[in-house]
Amino acid sequence: MPYPLSPSAVDALRDGTPGARSTTHFNHAGSSLPSAATLAAIHAHLLREASLGPMEAGATSVEQTERARTLAAKLFNAQSDEIALTTGNSPGWGAAFAALEPWRAGQRILVARHEWGGNLATMRHIAQRAGATIEAIPSDATGRVDPDALEAMLDERVRLIALTWLPANGGLINPAAAIGQIARRHRIPYFIDAAQAVGQLPVDVAELGCDVLAGAGRKALRGPRGTGLLYVRRDFLPQLMPAFVDTYSAPLDAKGEPVLRDDAARFESSEASMALRCGLANALHEALEIDIDNIRARIDQIACNLRAQLAELPGVSVLDQGTERSGLVSFNVAGLDALSVRRTLAAQGITIGSNGVPYTPFDMTSRGLTQIARASVSYLTTDAEIDKLLAAIRTLAY
Repeated sequence: MPYPLSPSAVDALRDGTPGARSTTHFNHAGSSLPSAATLAAIHAHLLREASLGPMEAGATSVEQTERARTLAAKLFNAQSDEIALTTGNSPGWGAAFAALEPWRAGQRILVARHEWGGNLATMRHIAQRAGATIEAIPSDATGRVDPDALEAMLDERVRLIALTWLPANGGLINPAAAIGQIARRHRIPYFIDAAQAVGQLPVDVAELGCDVLAGAGRKALRGPRGTGLLYVRRDFLPQLMPAFVDTYSAPLDAKGEPVLRDDAARFESSEASMALRCGLANALHEALEIDIDNIRARIDQIACNLRAQLAELPGVSVLDQGTERSGLVSFNVAGLDALSVRRTLAAQGITIGSNGVPYTPFDMTSRGLTQIARASVSYLTTDAEIDKLLAAIRTLAY
């Protein structure tokens, strides 16, 4: 078990993070605070575009694009040709789903109760027109998706298992590797939405047993908004035919015929922000330098402390489920809606998130929740920031 980051190391990281000096940030699950070095990498490329021209500057950034791909592969324990650089978690996940062969009536998609609403919208938009169904896998007594219940649901009509690893509406962590063992044993394609996991938890695609995994740059990874990572298992790639291609993902051959790339970059486009990719490369480098195990230990320590102190406040209900938990801490304040709590705290310079039913409709509905307030922490979060948040919530709760 790694030791949490030392106070001096955290201070140094905060000194290199401009936003840490101007806001008390508890919305890292929405978008975290980028480092000055990440911002400098973006700015440096924009200056190259201004001086050389965007197309000419783009040619100079190829090295950084490939650096981002290589670093992402290291982060995921994957091969570089299994990584696509996308514009976000949902674009990557949705592109992979849309690339599956056409759906047929009677086919089934099994999802955890905590599936992200955007993924559900994508699945329903495409699959249900063909008469395919989307079914929620039951959860166990702790709230996590139940692998035994999944196994009992399987038949020859199940064509996809999809899992949101860390739900957007709380700290629960689903047993992604256990689900992967079942998917592999039955040879059923397995997609993981790792938007909240990437940069917060160790991600080993071999251990997870997934065919596709999508992540975001802007959350725990502290990369720029408008970036994402898509892993596609090499042996699974031939089963995916992108719904959209261009001269990068499928260049024309001498006969004028498109030749689809034989790597995950078939999900990339020639029209990409090279500046943001430079920033993403730096964010990946920083996460690997700090070490994901150290990041996980620090976030877990902070989140456990915050949950325990929130639970002691009168009128505050901590809503997190599961046995292993993430840096997302969900709660409600009696008599107040979550949006009002968020706005009141924002007026005091404290940022949190608030989620409604559309974010995780199956889970929110099954638990009778219409909204949650969410304070998500980072390894940058300090005790002083937690004290400020608790003092503000204490005032609201009375």
